[in-house]
Amino acid sequence: MLEISAGGVVYQRLNNELQVQLIQDRYGKISLPKGKMEAGETIEETALREIVEETGLIGKIIAPIDQIKYRYHHDTKGTVDKEVHYYLVEAIGGELQAQVEEIRGVEWFAPEEAWRRQTQSGYDNNDRILAGALKLLGVQV
Repeated sequence: MLEISAGGVVYQRLNNELQVQLIQDRYGKISLPKGKMEAGETIEETALREIVEETGLIGKIIAPIDQIKYRYHHDTKGTVDKEVHYYLVEAIGGELQAQVEEIRGVEWFAPEEAWRRQTQSGYDNNDRILAGALKLLGVQV
């Protein structure tokens, strides 16, 4: 069975300072907003919907970053092949607010601090996603 999810690395420029958004997931790990594709949605629509749901922010896709693929075992579905598509997303509206049913928190960080937190407390497979986003934003890590 194939399960497709999508999400993004959300950024904004506030007073000419670049900020990158990270979430803390329900397990206390640093992560990125993402979720499962619903019937009738494109992958891009999924990414933007999940960002709104989890963080309260309306975004605009700037560029695709990369995909993560892995396999996991589900109690009722059996073996699931998972694909997660990530995009670089500019925040263009909304109000920052964590979806407490899904995540513990959401915050903005300077790019270097976001990278430090990701590498210390995030999922290893998100390292290349955040690094790819920062590279697209002109930040070397």
